[in-house]
Amino acid sequence: MIVRPQSNWFRMLLVWNGSVLPSILPQLGVILVISLVALLGDGRVFGERIPLDTEPFPLLGVSLAIFLAFRNNASYQRYLEARQLWGRVLIATRTLTSQALAYLPANRLDYRGFAFRVIAFAHLLRHQLRGSDPRQDLERLLPPEAVDDLTQHAYRPIAVLNELRHTVHQAAPDGQTLWMLDAQLNCLSESVGGCERIASTPIPYPYGVLLHRTIYAYCFLLPFGLVHAIGAATPLISVFVAYTLFALEAIAQEIGDPFGRASNSLALGAISCTIERSVLELCGLPMPAEARASEKYRLD
Repeated sequence: MIVRPQSNWFRMLLVWNGSVLPSILPQLGVILVISLVALLGDGRVFGERIPLDTEPFPLLGVSLAIFLAFRNNASYQRYLEARQLWGRVLIATRTLTSQALAYLPANRLDYRGFAFRVIAFAHLLRHQLRGSDPRQDLERLLPPEAVDDLTQHAYRPIAVLNELRHTVHQAAPDGQTLWMLDAQLNCLSESVGGCERIASTPIPYPYGVLLHRTIYAYCFLLPFGLVHAIGAATPLISVFVAYTLFALEAIAQEIGDPFGRASNSLALGAISCTIERSVLELCGLPMPAEARASEKYRLD
């Protein structure tokens, strides 16, 4: 995820890192070539004039804008819900750790081991959503036998929650304490389920295909509809319109996968680091360095 300080209006015009422009430059190059062909050939292809004028394009453009708005709204809703779920994970892990420290007797609970398993849960959830290998994080948090056991599970965050639930059940002095701690474990379990639902249920494929084809058809034909109306300005206007449409589609694709590694996906690494720091601080243990944006303003 790209995180940057607030920029003034001029720097926003020139920003490169974090924008989708690098990913759509090839498409804009194609539109520029088509526009130059239309301009130099006076709207003709192989000697035949393509009978297009500007009238149909505003009507099609309005329909395309409505469809793009729907696609972007759907993608942003997925992104927002994913961030809210990880916010719940952050709150629940803090609360669970704080309650365990306050309500569970020290002679019945290994606070350090409990805290490290709570931290391991957050890292395992991140790795599961991204399909990455969690072993490096697990090896610095858990004993070797626990690492080997967890790597055998298909749903590793749930396996950790199951262990935490057994630990809480054995250490809780009474039913009310058990109920309070179990509520936080249920919240974590629900958050895992919500993240899995988003990750395994993309926006229906036909929507993306239809939008993709319509955008490209519109942008490929636009220069031939503009060339007799605006002449030499055809390449400039065509590329600018294409930039708007291609960029909106690219943004929707990026934020529609909130758990990915694209520039505008969620910074799950930074959130996991925040959870780790919070839990360790509650336990009075040394904390790792805070995750900060680099010189390129990127957070994992």
